[in-house]
Amino acid sequence: MTPLASVTRDDEASLANHLRRLPLERLRAEFTTQAEFVVIDQCVPNDVLKRLITRAHELRPQLHRNYIPGHKKGGSISAFHLDLAAFEFKALYASPPLLNTLETLTQKRLHVCPNSDPHAYALYYYTEEGDHVGYHYDTSYYQGERYTVLIGLIDKSSCRLECQLYKNDPIRETEVLSLDLPPGRLVLFNGDKLYHRVTALGAGEERVVLTLEYLTNTYINPTRRFVSNMKDAIAYFGFKQIFGRRAS
Repeated sequence: MTPLASVTRDDEASLANHLRRLPLERLRAEFTTQAEFVVIDQCVPNDVLKRLITRAHELRPQLHRNYIPGHKKGGSISAFHLDLAAFEFKALYASPPLLNTLETLTQKRLHVCPNSDPHAYALYYYTEEGDHVGYHYDTSYYQGERYTVLIGLIDKSSCRLECQLYKNDPIRETEVLSLDLPPGRLVLFNGDKLYHRVTALGAGEERVVLTLEYLTNTYINPTRRFVSNMKDAIAYFGFKQIFGRRAS
């Protein structure tokens, strides 16, 4: 395996060159107009994207599957596990070029999550017929705002990311969007503003998405951290990934 330092330098240079080509002023205007939501195609350079996709395939046998009747069904791998198995995801998550781009779009000072957050960056797998996630907000348990980034890695599916823009805006009419997430497509949104879901996976299909979480304030009180950990253990990563790591 290639050493982390050299891969990180190469990836950051490739990512920085790629992101410089984005029309950031136009994208920032779209993000603001659309209640802090924007879609960016081909946001990750091919060399970086191919490596992430390869890792996602390799890690598939290690995912934790979960099922909550009436809400969600699927598989996932937490940041804790990715730190041990595939450093490429953390390298992308904490990359200064990506963080600087996101700050330009949001016009906020953003921070990566504390190391104790298993949801900071994670892989979501839709691999069995009927895998889905019901409508929800990405509610922040932290003191400030939470911004979610979704990056498509594998999409051989009929799944759609369905979003309801302006749902809680008393002035604007709710607008429903239905999006696929092909490899390299990035979706950025304020977790407290976008009501969204993922429609059910069809037979013989596959979909894998990388999610990244950024914060405007990294403070979280112990009670809310416990609640967040319980949610992640039950709905996403399993008790072993969440609490087993702390015990060890």
